[in-house]
Amino acid sequence: MNVAAPTLSELRARVDQMQGRPAAQPVATHPAFAGLLQLQAGSAYSVDSMSLVTALMAGPSADGAWCGVVGSAELGLESAAAAGVELRRTILVPDPGEAWLEVTAALIDVLAVVVLRAPSTVGAKDAARIAARLRQRGGILISYGDWPRSEARVMLRDVEWAGLGRGHGHLQARQATVEVQRGTAPARRRRLWLPDASQVIRRVESPASVEAPTRLRSVS
Repeated sequence: MNVAAPTLSELRARVDQMQGRPAAQPVATHPAFAGLLQLQAGSAYSVDSMSLVTALMAGPSADGAWCGVVGSAELGLESAAAAGVELRRTILVPDPGEAWLEVTAALIDVLAVVVLRAPSTVGAKDAARIAARLRQRGGILISYGDWPRSEARVMLRDVEWAGLGRGHGHLQARQATVEVQRGTAPARRRRLWLPDASQVIRRVESPASVEAPTRLRSVS
């Protein structure tokens, strides 16, 4: 659902009509992240890639959670659906304007997962306000970009594509190292398909399974 710059009252009414308040429940995480990252209710996470946004949304969404995406038109709906994001339970607010913080807070009141691409640097005061809302509602914030005092930072490293030959072929699959940094603890890393040739997000079981990967720059 694409919502273009609604007022807060309109947004609350639409969401309430569709689902009402979400019940407290454990937060499902995509199986590819097992042992690497477990999403926790009431927490914020920073990511540097829209592919990671999709992967982190997929676990809760496939488990029945409602999700919202604020301030970004970059979400690929086809790839998100293939990853497990239920589009019928996803609300898009691509252009909230100057009300982005208020829209985000309003969505946290009624949705389990909210993705935000803030238009500017987020101050400590605003981050504290959102953090209190998350704890109160048991929601999750996924920030596409830095977020003060996030529970963890999730980043892509060493991206490789499969499917390209010497002047022929097309991109079919991608693998990358996902790095999770939690505070000052040592980073955890895992090689994942994001996605494989069947559009599935999963672990890379053997580097040899990649057919002639080509290292390319990637921003998502």
